[in-house]
Amino acid sequence: MRAKLILENGIVFEGKAFGYVKETVGEVVFNTGMTGYQQVLTDPSYYGQIVTMTYPLIGNYGINLEDGESECPKVKGFIVREAASMPNNFRCEIKLSDYLKSHKIIALEGIDTRALTKVLRNNGTMRGIITTEELSEGYINKRLNEFSNVEAVKNVTTDKVYNIEGNGQHIAVLDFGTKSNILRSFKNRGCKLTVFPAHTSYEDILKVNPDKIFLSNGPGDPEDLPEVIENIKKLINKKPIVGICLGHQLLALALGGITAKLKFGHRGCNHPVKDLEENRVFITSQNHGYYVKELPKDVVATHISMNDGTIEGMRHKTLPIYSVQYHPEACPGPKDADYIFDKFLQV
Repeated sequence: MRAKLILENGIVFEGKAFGYVKETVGEVVFNTGMTGYQQVLTDPSYYGQIVTMTYPLIGNYGINLEDGESECPKVKGFIVREAASMPNNFRCEIKLSDYLKSHKIIALEGIDTRALTKVLRNNGTMRGIITTEELSEGYINKRLNEFSNVEAVKNVTTDKVYNIEGNGQHIAVLDFGTKSNILRSFKNRGCKLTVFPAHTSYEDILKVNPDKIFLSNGPGDPEDLPEVIENIKKLINKKPIVGICLGHQLLALALGGITAKLKFGHRGCNHPVKDLEENRVFITSQNHGYYVKELPKDVVATHISMNDGTIEGMRHKTLPIYSVQYHPEACPGPKDADYIFDKFLQV
């Protein structure tokens, strides 16, 4: 079935629909990873977004039911140059198209993804519609203007407190959309985890008397979470705090820093980051549209992006606070930065 992507600046890309055929609206972004499309689809940080894969052939090893970063896909839509119709891998349990259809997610193939990526790089990320219908300009504007991702975290956080047993340090996890491999990375180090919904009060978190507090990754603009920021302020100096991605941004805001939106974000598994403390460059997995523009007082940068110089990590000069912008748990991506979890446990 013919379908098209309509961007808010009026540019249209025409292709073929697959997956679940139903109109969708979201923020259109691109990911430069050559593999790992299953992890991308299920990463809660992509909630509210239509993800374009720049690598031309997607779905060639199918989908298995073990490697998801959450229980189901979180994207609003998916765009590829070519969807593999005959996946070949011993772990494949379902084709990409059938997987998307079962979770009611529309996808688009056959468009020039290189051209789309250039549009997004030049103009910045923007809202878009994937549709199989002919739409009026008024309807398009109405649908785009109605789209909001303000409650993204509310829609991906856990709805109840749960525990993961361990004999090591007790980590209280604030779940803003945490990836499964982050929890596994702590568990593999023997940690006991208590996972809390995003808007849990600081009193309830401190009741379990954790050794550390971890602020997870998640979707959306950190400034859309003023209650969470106030909550984090009340946790500062009570317990050591570490964080990843959105957690890093929220922590910076709670300490008095400034965040801003990147023009087209960092999304992929080949981003070079320099660890200023180790004086080494690591290849990292990233997925964020916002960043820490200005560091808070008494906080120093520990990591910087080798692509654009943006802050990728920070540490407080006197308080036990440490966070990174990128994803040290990878999935998809290289495992170079896995050592960050050991640093977290030393804070």
